[in-house]
Amino acid sequence: MPSAWLLPEHIADVLPSQARRVEDLRRTWLDAARGYGFELVMPPLLEHIESLLSGTGGALDLQTFKLVDQLSGRTLGVRADATPQVARIDAHLLNRQGVTRLCYCGSVLHTRPASAHANREPLQLGAEIYGHAGLEADLEALELALEGLSASGLQGLVLDLADVRLVRGVWSACGLDGLSAALRDQLLAAITAKDVALVNELLPAAEHAQARQALATLTRLYGGLEILADARQALPQHPAIAQALDDLSRLAGHLQAVQPDVRVGFDLADLSGFSYYSGIRFAVYAQGHAESVLRGGRYDEVGAVFGRSRPAVGFSLDLKVLAEVLAGAQPTPARLAILAPWGEDPALRQAIRTARADGHTVVCVLPGHEHDVQEFACDRELALVDGRWVVRSR
Repeated sequence: MPSAWLLPEHIADVLPSQARRVEDLRRTWLDAARGYGFELVMPPLLEHIESLLSGTGGALDLQTFKLVDQLSGRTLGVRADATPQVARIDAHLLNRQGVTRLCYCGSVLHTRPASAHANREPLQLGAEIYGHAGLEADLEALELALEGLSASGLQGLVLDLADVRLVRGVWSACGLDGLSAALRDQLLAAITAKDVALVNELLPAAEHAQARQALATLTRLYGGLEILADARQALPQHPAIAQALDDLSRLAGHLQAVQPDVRVGFDLADLSGFSYYSGIRFAVYAQGHAESVLRGGRYDEVGAVFGRSRPAVGFSLDLKVLAEVLAGAQPTPARLAILAPWGEDPALRQAIRTARADGHTVVCVLPGHEHDVQEFACDRELALVDGRWVVRSR
C-alpha cells in the first residue's frame, strides 16, 4: 500500500522559503499590473467542460482533468489555462466597450507535465488587454512583462519575437490555404523543428516548388534585427508578411529604446501556439535557462466562441518556475525579524502589536523552544530596558 504522505507524480508541496519567494513575486507582479491600470479578476477553478474547451480552449482537451458534478450530473473541467476564462469574463460579465485590462493569478492543473521536470500545478499569472487592435497594446503588454521580470530580480533577459502571420502569408502566397488539418499540423511541426527534409517530403516538388523554397527559407530566419531585412528579400510578396515584418520592426525598435538591457532576437520559424495566436508571439528567456520564463502574444479570436470576437493580447507565466529560476540565480535572502520573549505582560504585548503594525515581523519564542531554528533571521530583539520594552540589535 502506498505511503499516505506520498504525492502524485509531478505534484509538490511548496515549502516555507520557496513559498515566501512565490508570494513576494505574486505581490510584485500584481502591483506592477495595477500600476498599468489592470483590474484583478479571480475565475473559478472549475467550469463546465463545454466552456473551458470551447474555441481556442479546445487545444487543452488532453491537458484538462474532467469530473462529474454531483449536483447537476454534468461534466466539469479543472482549468488547465485561465486565459479562456478571462476572455469569457470580458465577453459576458463585463461586456464593456473600448479597452479592458484584466490580470489574474491562480493555480491551474495539467493532466501531464509540460516537460520531464515540470510541475503539473503551475501558479499561473497573466495579464490581458482587450479591445485594441493596434500595436500599442502589444507594446504595453510586453513592457509590463519585461518590467515585471526586472522587478522580480531577473537579469540578463532575452526576448524572442515571431509572428504567425508570416507562415500564413507564405501559405496564401504559395496556394496552400486549402491544406488539410493533418498536413498543416505536420508542416508546422517540421518548420518549428527546422526540418527542411521533412518539409520537402510533405510537399511534392512538382506541385509546391515555391512553397518548399519559402518554407525552407523561413527555417533559416533566426538571429538579430538583420533577420527582418533578410526576410523582406527572401519571403514571397504578400500583405500579411509585409505587415508582420513592419510590426516586428517597430516593436523591436521601441523595446530597444525603453529596455536597452534586454537582448532582442527573432526566430521567424517558431510557431509555438500557432492555432492560438493570431499575430505577434513573444517569449522571454533568462540567461542560462533553455526554457522560457514567460510567453505571450496576440490572440484576437480567443473571445469568438463567447460571442464577442475582439482584439486581445497578453502573456502568462508560472510563478513557481520563476521562483526556481531566481533561486538558482541568487540565494533566498533571509527575512529579517524581531525576536520577542513569550509573556503576558500587557506592555510586552503592546510592544509586539506596535512593531507588527509598523510592518515588522515579530517571532515570539514559545516556552521550551528557545533554541529552535527559525525561518526568519532575527537580527533584533525585544528587551526590557529600564522598565520599558525596546527593540535592540542582537
